[in-house]
Amino acid sequence: MYTPKNMAMTDQQAITAFITQNSFGLLVSSSLNATHIPFVLDVTVGEKGVLYGHVSRANAHWQELESQRVLVVFSGAHAYISPTWYDAKPAVPTWNYAAVHCYGVASLLNDTETQDMLDKLVTKYEPKLLQDKQIMPDEYQQKLRQAIVGFKIVIDEIQAKEKLGQHRSISDQQGVFNGLSASPHADAAQLAHYMNQRDIGKGNG
Repeated sequence: MYTPKNMAMTDQQAITAFITQNSFGLLVSSSLNATHIPFVLDVTVGEKGVLYGHVSRANAHWQELESQRVLVVFSGAHAYISPTWYDAKPAVPTWNYAAVHCYGVASLLNDTETQDMLDKLVTKYEPKLLQDKQIMPDEYQQKLRQAIVGFKIVIDEIQAKEKLGQHRSISDQQGVFNGLSASPHADAAQLAHYMNQRDIGKGNG
């Protein structure tokens, strides 16, 4: 991913938070086969962490994962930027966004590891389900588990980018942040919220 130095996200805690908050990623293998799935990140394993996920056994993509280097793309807030928001003229429209690319070697999980991965995934989104045996009885889970393939990716490289207008002048940054904040579009509001959360591109000096 093309990442100018002034747009690189280098803080590991910020990267971890980004992946955790935007965990529905795009898995891409060397054949350019791609699958959209949720991931769980474990930063306690390996130098850069491990991603866990699963695909349907009917999805042939899993057959090309073992011992192969893959890419997972995590996309965050993004929105159209109007040139009318800039103080400087002339100007053209652009698109601001944040994204993280994780590279690493994949390996398939055994049945026990797959169940542990699924428990972590459920715990993240709705932990009380693990105790509700009426909705998710053990026998039912075991049956459905045969229809999926779990895998992990040991991350060896991370590329993280925040294109938030931080290269523009203070007045241009303020204009963009105000424009996004006043926009009726949900994606603009999400990007403004992210910029506020990260304190980037707001024209604070």
